[in-house]
Amino acid sequence: MPTNHSPINYLTTLRANNLKSLIVSCILRWYPRNARALPWRRTRDPYRILVSEIMLQQTQASRVVQRYPRFLKRFPTLLSLAQARRPSVIRAWRGMGYNNRAVRLQQLARVLQKEWAGKLPRDPLLLQQLPGIGLYTAHAIACFAFHQPVAVVDTNVRRILARLFLHETRRRDAWDIAAEILPSKRAYDWNQALFDLGATVCTETKPRCALCPVQKLCPSAFKLSRTSRRVSRLEPSRDGVPNRLYRGRIVELLRKRRRNRALSSALLGKQVKENFTSRDLPWLYGLLKALQRDGLIALRTGSPQTLVSLAE
Repeated sequence: MPTNHSPINYLTTLRANNLKSLIVSCILRWYPRNARALPWRRTRDPYRILVSEIMLQQTQASRVVQRYPRFLKRFPTLLSLAQARRPSVIRAWRGMGYNNRAVRLQQLARVLQKEWAGKLPRDPLLLQQLPGIGLYTAHAIACFAFHQPVAVVDTNVRRILARLFLHETRRRDAWDIAAEILPSKRAYDWNQALFDLGATVCTETKPRCALCPVQKLCPSAFKLSRTSRRVSRLEPSRDGVPNRLYRGRIVELLRKRRRNRALSSALLGKQVKENFTSRDLPWLYGLLKALQRDGLIALRTGSPQTLVSLAE
């Protein structure tokens, strides 16, 4: 026993480590019987893993399951995505929402082709240097595509750790705890197990504690409110409809234009918003400018009316 630690602190640490090992063991035993059959778990191709991770940002897995194979059929390789015309990429993203993700994904593909010989790096630190890839996505690609023993913390994982390690998470970051308890030889299974546990059992509202493999080890079990609701965020809107929905309508209308034919802003406004009037024009131009900055649309103002089309 180390001489610079008191017996009480040593025993406390030992108990804590044993508890964490037991938690990991229970969840890993639970996972094979309860794993979700998701298509991106049947591949280790870095490009396909990248596509799935970008799609899963702010989108439910059930929706991604439907669109993921279609997108890959249209763009089966990083090179095919990098060389594609932008309108075709935006059209292939139909049904996913947050269309600027499609633009960012293609921009990343072009950077990888130009500067990285068409390959994703294995190191999460190098991955984070790429445009559009943050801490989570870098760790997810490193683990799921390259078998790197790194923790992956999303909203589900953060919630599980906060409930299991109730007192620790008040003073320590979830990423630190996740790295500490990570079973390095089974990092892939462990990270996926936490995703599934958070998505199906340890949910944000109405957690199913009776089905949880670590209910007896969790200080939060059966103590969570089953009626809690998310606090809705105030977001920019027009006549009670969020601007993000209007943005989606604009892109969807332009997707349907054959040969990427332009549409006048006045006609576009009438098709996007009910009871559209001239008073809505400043608001509409604000949306169009934002979509142009995101690389989704192109604006031509040389004619009497502004013409709008998907960005080339």
